[in-house]
Amino acid sequence: MRFRHTMTSVDLVNACRVFVHVGEHGSFTLGAAAARVPQSVASRRVAALEEHFGRPLFDRSARRAVLTAFGREMLPSAKRLVQLAEALELHAEEAKLLPVSVAMPETCGLGRLAQLDAAAREAGIVLDLRQAGPAARAELLTARQVRAALVAVPGETAAWRVPLGLAVARRAGTRTAESTTGGQRTADAAVAPPGAVRLDSLRPSRTRRAFPRIWIQPEDDVPHVRDPLMHAGHRAALLPAQIVVAASLVAAAGETLRSSDYLLCSARQADDLGLQWRPLASPQPARGYDVQATSGDDAARIRDTLGPQLADALGSQAA
Repeated sequence: MRFRHTMTSVDLVNACRVFVHVGEHGSFTLGAAAARVPQSVASRRVAALEEHFGRPLFDRSARRAVLTAFGREMLPSAKRLVQLAEALELHAEEAKLLPVSVAMPETCGLGRLAQLDAAAREAGIVLDLRQAGPAARAELLTARQVRAALVAVPGETAAWRVPLGLAVARRAGTRTAESTTGGQRTADAAVAPPGAVRLDSLRPSRTRRAFPRIWIQPEDDVPHVRDPLMHAGHRAALLPAQIVVAASLVAAAGETLRSSDYLLCSARQADDLGLQWRPLASPQPARGYDVQATSGDDAARIRDTLGPQLADALGSQAA
């Protein structure tokens, strides 16, 4: 059967909604009010539906809205269509409220995660934030136990970059390692940030009874951070035991606070822990992060909508 008028699916549902209300109330005035549209709109939608079907739904000779035989036949199907459409709309609204599970670094503070969550809710996104180490975040995403994750990537390919340096306990009357040794100047010192720590200033000597260690926390136990630091330590003649991967941030920070050891961390992390932070002369390591998700739409939505808030939570510079 060829219809004389083609309606979109949305138009068809809206027209059927008016048709059902008018048919049940026996009045265009009451039916329009029930459908929450002006009576003129209700009349146009019923007329469009009649043109679409090619048959009148109401007897125009009657004073009230009396269904024709065709209208009575179509009313039950129209009701089912309207009910299905309303169920679909309800499900869509519920789906919007489903939390987006995101694996976040353990270095993000509770307060900044709360700010990220609040900003997401303002943008209509409900987050389920789960903190884990870099390897665990990647595993959670691969196993689809989360919908998205802030994964560790090299700084040059990162969406967010967090420069790292060395932090030491604050002690009155003590000095941290000098950025130069014996007045010597190297190519590294020429490009190093002001006050940067040189690794060769930490190597053992006859006058130094104890040698300071550099603690790598689990968040930085990734090849693009760990390996360049260890290679640089070898070139600077540090002992293998001077660069250590810690079991946890708490353990690494505890050792740093009680000794002359150093913690590899960001400046903000050092400030949160009450440590004195300085950049490294060489290498100049950095954490890198990007959003990966089981759906490209989720990744783009999180990155585009919450980019500044994620940068703040990570303590990063935009790459």
